[in-house]
Amino acid sequence: MNNSLKRFLLTTSGIIGALLLAAVAFTGLSPQFGGKPTEADKQAYAKSGHYQDGEFVNLVPTSVSTGRSFAATMWKFIFHKDPHATPTKPLPMQPLDSLAITRKTPDLVRVTWFGHSASLVELAGKNILLDPMLGIDMGPVSWVTPNRYNPALPITPQQLPPIDAVLISHDHYDHLDYQTIQLIKDKVACFYVPLGIGPHLRKWGVAPERIKEMNWGDSTSVPGLTVVCTPSRHFSGRGLTNRNSTLWSSWVLKSATKRVFYSGDGGYGPHFKAIGITHGPFDLALMECGQYNEDWAEIHMMPEQSVQAAVDVRGNVMLPVHWAAFTEANHAWNDPIERATAAAMRQHVQIATPQLGEPVTLGAGPLPNMPWWRQVQ
Repeated sequence: MNNSLKRFLLTTSGIIGALLLAAVAFTGLSPQFGGKPTEADKQAYAKSGHYQDGEFVNLVPTSVSTGRSFAATMWKFIFHKDPHATPTKPLPMQPLDSLAITRKTPDLVRVTWFGHSASLVELAGKNILLDPMLGIDMGPVSWVTPNRYNPALPITPQQLPPIDAVLISHDHYDHLDYQTIQLIKDKVACFYVPLGIGPHLRKWGVAPERIKEMNWGDSTSVPGLTVVCTPSRHFSGRGLTNRNSTLWSSWVLKSATKRVFYSGDGGYGPHFKAIGITHGPFDLALMECGQYNEDWAEIHMMPEQSVQAAVDVRGNVMLPVHWAAFTEANHAWNDPIERATAAAMRQHVQIATPQLGEPVTLGAGPLPNMPWWRQVQ
């Protein structure tokens, strides 16, 4: 080996080593990465029935990558992106403030979708916030994460009314947002989260008595409501070394007369029928629909599977979520809703397609179902 090659290898190794050290230091210092479970936490997780060798596992064998290699997938995503992966202009939305969403009526079922999966459910006179990613930037390094299509949301975290319950499906950045938690934590009565997410919230200053970690099958009461943590088929992790260190879930909400289901993220599986048998039928099912790819087909549903999952849980009305905010997969930004509405028509499934910020109120007339996305190229 000649001297020039030796110098090149030493220099390259030094640069790579420095970058790795910087990454490790950053993940240790940035609050975005959240907290770490204690040994007592891990011992509790081991009793869950879904924790093996220090990681949570799915009910059925599941691979994060089912197609080409991660490098090949990223190469295609970066250099051969769908020409319509992002809209050419901001999406239409209906601005809101707290006064517009504080009309607490016990018999009302109303859902206001803010984009991606963030939604406010009004049920039994309670305000329940689902996966409140209400920031413009995602994650600790905004320049490497997807940009939100719109420069603002229908409502800011500061404008939200008092929240009776926040439900988190898993700890990925597009569902559990550090900045949003900082802005809403003092107006939230309680955070209901899958096992393992408690350390994140405690790290961010949420009082431990206002955090309830739940295993699949656990249920708890909010006055007038039952909240049930149910399975999903996904994975978790916020850093370089904590893959599957927290559980992922779907959620069931039951009042005396109404039921709402939220799928969280995840691939299609037999858990949907099981949930439908045990907890359905549902007046409304909020179903993940977007950011799918054949290379990760077991952890995100195709739109047709999302509709089938709504059928499986016995949802009377389907509300597609997990789209219209960020590009995280190599499909056209509006492909999810086009495919989902076509599949819903074939399967005779009622589907609501509100604009961002447009309320969906059950039993109060026709559901919003205009194809507004076709006005945006």
